[in-house]
Amino acid sequence: MPPSKKRKISQSEAQPSPEPLQQPASPTQSEPESPPSSKEPSINADPPSAPETPSQPAPATTPTPDNPTTSRLARFKALQARAKSSEAANLKAARAESARLATDPNALTALQRKQALASHKLLKADTEAQGDDFERKRAWDWTIEESERWDRRMEKKERHREDVAFQDYTQDARKIYKRQLRELQPDIEGYEKQKAEAVQKAAARGGLEIVETEDGEVVVVEKSGGFYATADSTEFVENKPEKAAVDRLVKDLQKAEDVRLRKRRERGRENERDDGDVTFINDKNKQFNQKLARYYNKYTAEIRDSFERGTMI
Repeated sequence: MPPSKKRKISQSEAQPSPEPLQQPASPTQSEPESPPSSKEPSINADPPSAPETPSQPAPATTPTPDNPTTSRLARFKALQARAKSSEAANLKAARAESARLATDPNALTALQRKQALASHKLLKADTEAQGDDFERKRAWDWTIEESERWDRRMEKKERHREDVAFQDYTQDARKIYKRQLRELQPDIEGYEKQKAEAVQKAAARGGLEIVETEDGEVVVVEKSGGFYATADSTEFVENKPEKAAVDRLVKDLQKAEDVRLRKRRERGRENERDDGDVTFINDKNKQFNQKLARYYNKYTAEIRDSFERGTMI
């Protein structure tokens, strides 16, 4: 039998091939897929970003209302706006005050009076040009009560203007009394307070009784008759007026005394003018001249008489 031919084998084929390495299972295998955990990222998830190192600066964040820096900036802007508005208001008030001080109030009052008079004359001229009665047309602006009140006021003013001159002491005393009544300012609150305290004291002593009338009105009736003051009452001695009331009384008395002394000086000056020449310029100079006259009149009387005779010649 002929010998069999031997096939030549290359060296690469002669060496045994190494065992293939174990590859990870592909997703196509039949092994069940477990859901990716938080520790192991899945294949489809985005790759994690590199951790920030302390040396790298933090990225700029968008300002939000909760940011403390933004809230502080907003408050600072609000304070700036308030300061600006306050400065403008203060400047405006200062300018108004400066203008008010620079304006003479008397001149302003006179200007307003002239303006009112000019408006009155212009309205009167226009009304008369139209053929209407000016007084009748002007009366349309007031009611009957206001017109009557104005007429009474004008009549009273006219009587007061005519009653200025001295007539007799009774009339003068009446005018002084009326003036004091006009200047009197009663303390209604203090009176009501004292009245309430007196009623409470009388009620505590059991001297008052509350009675309701048929009309439903509540009336306080006194039992003993000692609550209301009479000619024999002495409770007024316990009254202690306030310091302000005492000061007001002293001020009124001082004012009356000043008026009396001023009138007395005026009457004295009138008498001196009637008696002879005026040799003084004021009260102090008058007193000084009187003092000189007491000591030197006996020496200067002859000289003054000689001067007077020479003036007469």
